[in-house]
Amino acid sequence: MQRYLVGGALRDEFLGLPVADRDWVVVGATPKQMTAAGYTPVGRDFPVFLHPETREEHALARTERKSGHGYHGFVFHTGSDVTLEADLARRDLTVNAIARADDGSVIDPYGGRADLEAGVLRHVSDAFAEDPVRLLRLARYYARLAPLGFTVADKTMDLARAMVAGGEIDHLVPERVWAEMERALMGAEPQLFFYLLRATGALAIVLPELDRLFGVPQPVRYHPEIDSGVHTLLVLGQAARAKASLAARFAAICHDFGKAITPKDILPSHRGHEERGIAPTEAASERLGVPKRLRQTARLITRWHTHLHRIDELRPGTVLKVLEALDAFRRPERIEDLIAVCAADVRGRLGYEHHAYPQADKIRKAREAARVIDGAAIAGRGLEGPEIGRALRAARIRAIAATI
Repeated sequence: MQRYLVGGALRDEFLGLPVADRDWVVVGATPKQMTAAGYTPVGRDFPVFLHPETREEHALARTERKSGHGYHGFVFHTGSDVTLEADLARRDLTVNAIARADDGSVIDPYGGRADLEAGVLRHVSDAFAEDPVRLLRLARYYARLAPLGFTVADKTMDLARAMVAGGEIDHLVPERVWAEMERALMGAEPQLFFYLLRATGALAIVLPELDRLFGVPQPVRYHPEIDSGVHTLLVLGQAARAKASLAARFAAICHDFGKAITPKDILPSHRGHEERGIAPTEAASERLGVPKRLRQTARLITRWHTHLHRIDELRPGTVLKVLEALDAFRRPERIEDLIAVCAADVRGRLGYEHHAYPQADKIRKAREAARVIDGAAIAGRGLEGPEIGRALRAARIRAIAATI
């Protein structure tokens, strides 16, 4: 029985990046031997154990055979006869197919270290095409490593496109798509994840609502980049640079979905795209299994983002309407998410990357002015039922008017 450090921990260590999680593969052992040694079994699909002290995951060396479509379409074989090289052969990319023994010796049968030095993401074997999740992982690794100069090998791109053309990508399960997308969204350059998916043709299947934005024109007066898809990914990039929350980053992706279904006779104008964007935002969120909190935030920001842009033109009552729609008095984080997306929306245009966004302070001040109105005091004036609500709204409107 021998264990080896494998995968992302070694990759990141060799690249000089922070190492988050360490995974191990164990060769020459059985599940019974692992439990006898004090390891805790946790694997559902194949034997994985937690180390009795470090709690790091240790998986028995395994091979796999394609038995159906999608992520679950595999039969796994584990046993003391499975070699380290056979285990590494089933991994996705060469840079993840490197191992190191406890004595410090490195096992690299597929040229992963050379690809790290060359800055290339390359599949280990054609078995890459058997699991559609690997295409998502490729896009996520690309988004993370492209800023370091990494590119995707031509043959790997060809294989990824073949996966899409052959229909394997159609068998992705929503929870796996969202798991990879969530991790990509929280990266430093999440827009690259979606660009890579689009280059393979997978974006039209994974997130067609975003894919349909490409090629849709916007007025050049306001959008020098013109293309709605390009603009959306510029907005996402700006949201990431501002360290926006996951909810805001997902909303940044969705906020202009309505532009893909703008009537052609009014292009390049997009009047009403906010309302039109609600249905595709809901459809994408439902299909991907996006958590309820994020889904609600994306829908609200899609609907109200241009109101914040125009806050100087709005009546105080309309400003209160926006705050009420966001439930901003109970959920102040929604105001911050709206601000993050709207500021990114302004800066996600060519030449506007450092543009100021004074609307942020105004909406914050408006919320605070309305929030501090004493509802109990109003109720104590002898008002009853709906009269209390009307009086509270009127007081909040006056407070907003006096503030902004």
